Amino acid sequence: MNIAESFSAAMEAVLPFLVYLALGYFAVRVRITDRDFMNRLNRFVFTLIFPFMTFWNVYSTTPESMPSLTLLLYVGLGTLALEGLLLLTVPRVIPENRRRGVVIQAIFRSNFALYGVPMTTALFPESGAVAGIVLLEVVSIYNITSVIILEYYNKENGGRVSVGPLFVKLLKNPLLQGCMVGLVFFALGLKLPKAIETPVRALASAASPVAMITLGGTLSFAALKKNRRILTGVLGIRLLLLPLAAVLAGAALGLRGVELFLVLMASGTPIATASYPMAANMGGDGELAGQLVFLSTVLSLATIFAFIFILSQAGLLAG
Repeated sequence: MNIAESFSAAMEAVLPFLVYLALGYFAVRVRITDRDFMNRLNRFVFTLIFPFMTFWNVYSTTPESMPSLTLLLYVGLGTLALEGLLLLTVPRVIPENRRRGVVIQAIFRSNFALYGVPMTTALFPESGAVAGIVLLEVVSIYNITSVIILEYYNKENGGRVSVGPLFVKLLKNPLLQGCMVGLVFFALGLKLPKAIETPVRALASAASPVAMITLGGTLSFAALKKNRRILTGVLGIRLLLLPLAAVLAGAALGLRGVELFLVLMASGTPIATASYPMAANMGGDGELAGQLVFLSTVLSLATIFAFIFILSQAGLLAG
C-alpha cells in the first residue's frame, strides 16, 4: 500500500473537521454570534438534524458483499464487552455521575461513520459494501447503548433507572429514532422517492459539520487545564491503547486486509461527533465531551497515520 496515499486519506478525513471547529471558534471570538446561540443550535442539531444522519447511515448500507462472521462477531461482541468493562471500572476512578457516562461513551464510541468508511473505501476501493455492513452493526450498537449509559448516569440517585421509563426515553431519543427507521427501511428493502432522498441525504451530510461548528463556538481552552488528567487518560486509551489491543487481537483471529483495517477504524478513529450533543442534551458534562471530541479529532491525524504505516509495513493490510 502506498504510504503517501495512506497519509493523504488520513489528512482528508481529519482536516475538514478542524476547519469546522475553527469556523465556530472564530465566529464567537469576532462576535458574529455568541455561545448562547451556539448552545441553542446544538440543541437544534441534536433534535432535528442528527436523526437524518443516523437514518442515512443505516438506510444507505448495501448488503451485496458480507464481511466474515468472525469480523462481525469480533466487532459486535468486542464493543459490548468493552462497554461492560468500562461500566465496572470507570465509576471507580470518576466520582461524578455526569462525567462517568461521558468518559465511557468517549472510550467505546468511535467516529466510524464519518472517518472509517471514507478512509476504508479510499484505501480499499472495492470495500464499500463490507464497510457498510460493519457500519450498520456499530451504528446500531453505539446509538442504543449510548442512550442507555447516558441516561443511567443522568440520575442523581446513584444511577437507578426503571426499565419502563428508560424504554420510553430510548424510543424518544432522536438519534435512536433515526437509526430504527433506517433499520426498517433496510430490512424491508424500502426506497425513498428521489425528491425525498435528496434533502434527507443533504441533511445527513450537514449534521456533523454543523455539530462541529457549534462545538468550536463553545470551546473554552482555559477549561482544558481543569480537565487535563481525565483528557490525558481517556485520549491515551481511545487513540492508542484501544486500537493497539483491538488490532493485535484481530490479527490473532486471522483478520487481514480490509477486515483488519475496519477493526482499526472501529477502534482508533476519533470520538464520535454525536457524543457531544448527546452528552450536552442528556444531562452529561457537555464541556468535557466537547473537549474530548475536539482533541481526539486533532490528535487522530498522527495516531491513525502511525497505525496505517505500521500495519502496512508489517504486511497486514495486503489482504
